[in-house]
Amino acid sequence: MTAVTLALVAVPACSATQATVANGGNTPATVANDGNTSATVRGGGNTPATVRGGGNTPATVRGGGDTPAPLPSTTAEPPGRPRTLVTELAVPWAIAFLPDGDALVTERDSARLLRVTPQGRASETGVIQGVAPGGEGGLLGVAVSPKFTTDHYVFVYFTADGDNRVVRYRYDGRLSDPVPLVTDIPKGRIHNGGRLAFGPDGFLYASTGETGHEEFAQDRDSLGGKILRMTVDGRPAPGNPFGTLVWTYGHRNVQGLAWDGRGHMYATEFGQNTYDEINLIEKGHNYGWPEVEGMGGDRRYTDPLLTWSTGEASPSGLAYADGSLWAAALRGERLWQIPLSADGAVGRPVARFTGQYGRLRAVATAPGGTLWVGTSNRDGRGSPRPGDDRILLIPPRPAA
Repeated sequence: MTAVTLALVAVPACSATQATVANGGNTPATVANDGNTSATVRGGGNTPATVRGGGNTPATVRGGGDTPAPLPSTTAEPPGRPRTLVTELAVPWAIAFLPDGDALVTERDSARLLRVTPQGRASETGVIQGVAPGGEGGLLGVAVSPKFTTDHYVFVYFTADGDNRVVRYRYDGRLSDPVPLVTDIPKGRIHNGGRLAFGPDGFLYASTGETGHEEFAQDRDSLGGKILRMTVDGRPAPGNPFGTLVWTYGHRNVQGLAWDGRGHMYATEFGQNTYDEINLIEKGHNYGWPEVEGMGGDRRYTDPLLTWSTGEASPSGLAYADGSLWAAALRGERLWQIPLSADGAVGRPVARFTGQYGRLRAVATAPGGTLWVGTSNRDGRGSPRPGDDRILLIPPRPAA
């Protein structure tokens, strides 16, 4: 699969235009511009090209001829109108669905695990013991076993007094039998990772951050700055590349994991000062942090599929629905829609609902295909609005 990198830079809104990208080959490639952003496309070659994205000043980029231009934004059908499902939450961090369609929702700072129905009724399932909220830490990820109807397992990722950890519970209307599966994941005031998700292979994946200690990311013996893959008992899953829990490394702070309909795995990655990323996650790959931020062109490291400026994204949760990835942006205060081709290649990202709901963190696809999106305006970095925080229901396409 060929990687395409986009660096998106905000420009004043204008009418939709076409941006022509010279890519070093014989035929220029055309990129559709949605009127809100200009695109910088890097193809890895040596021939400079000029892209005009609808503003007054062209951007100079390099295009090599080896990397195709991204898919046009016109392939991304806009989503339907959001509606509020539930309000007055305290930093909803993650959403995972039970077989009956109800969702389990974590609150980062209160350590509450909530059960929310599709009708908007929220009830407290329990308070997770041992959570030590602070900074970006607290009660973070939640995942429901794909065999829940028989094993009744629910998994949470949280910050404790001395570490981050993954703990398994039984859930039969109440939580019981807590079993720590993975402990001693580095913790810090920042970059605690925390996303949990089951892949189509039936194994549990967990994202961890490097907690501000950059050296953890490249150290395969550290659990920091990694994506982990494990059994429901917390053991390294069969086929892991290094015989440990580590699936991939060289990460700064992954907070979003998703798979498309063909089983391709994707992750969001917080950049430092320049580039946030979406990566195609492949077994054993090194994603470059701290040696590389964004597109590096170094064969030792895997380049991202696309990048944003940190002001446009700070991407957290990630979901797949109706042919697109959907990335929740914190600082960017928008929901990014990234259309995918059948082989998993990314198309032109389109910003949805910019500034309408503030900081967005959690995003998950309900069994019926609707997106559940959680705001994060009470996390200390946002501006809470009446009713915050809330969960929104967003159809991935307009009603017929």
